[in-house]
Amino acid sequence: MIDMKRFGEVVRTTKETDISAKVDIDGKGRADIDTGIGFFDHMLTALSVHSGISMTIKVKGDLYVDCHHTIEDTGIALGQALGQALGAKSGIVRYGTAYIPMDESLAMASLDLSNRPFLVFNCEFTNQSCGQYDLCMTEEFFRAFAFNSGMTLHINLLYGSNDHHKAEAVYKAVAHALKTAVTLNSDGSTLSTKGVL
Repeated sequence: MIDMKRFGEVVRTTKETDISAKVDIDGKGRADIDTGIGFFDHMLTALSVHSGISMTIKVKGDLYVDCHHTIEDTGIALGQALGQALGAKSGIVRYGTAYIPMDESLAMASLDLSNRPFLVFNCEFTNQSCGQYDLCMTEEFFRAFAFNSGMTLHINLLYGSNDHHKAEAVYKAVAHALKTAVTLNSDGSTLSTKGVL
């Protein structure tokens, strides 16, 4: 039987960050994001809106150090909340793949909600940052997100020149792949030859 309340909520407090993350898989992509990092808020809003998964994320982090702890820990909390919302991951399509263009940039994401976390990340950025967001943290965010949600995630940035466009294409590609993967299947079964994930 599928639990139709596909909702997850995680509060994670450490000496470096204080995070509240809520996800509603069937919430129509309503985003309420405040991490203290403007560009990261922009990317997480895109992740929410384009996946159709409503997300409420509130973060207080040690930004006087840098953005690392805030971004990675947000990935941990958001991944845990998504994993909680998906439960046993039964009754879903499970797989998703998307190619997303952003002007001159093109990104591909392919994922499996498999309970076998893994990340392949092939993306190169030219600059160090977009605003207060260190672009190297894109990989760290998606690693934390994938490993804490039980997701196999492959991300490839095929080409691009503008780092804002490249990062946004990546987040939106993951969003559209995720939108497919969390879709309910026709009979509520677990899509696995094992019968369970």
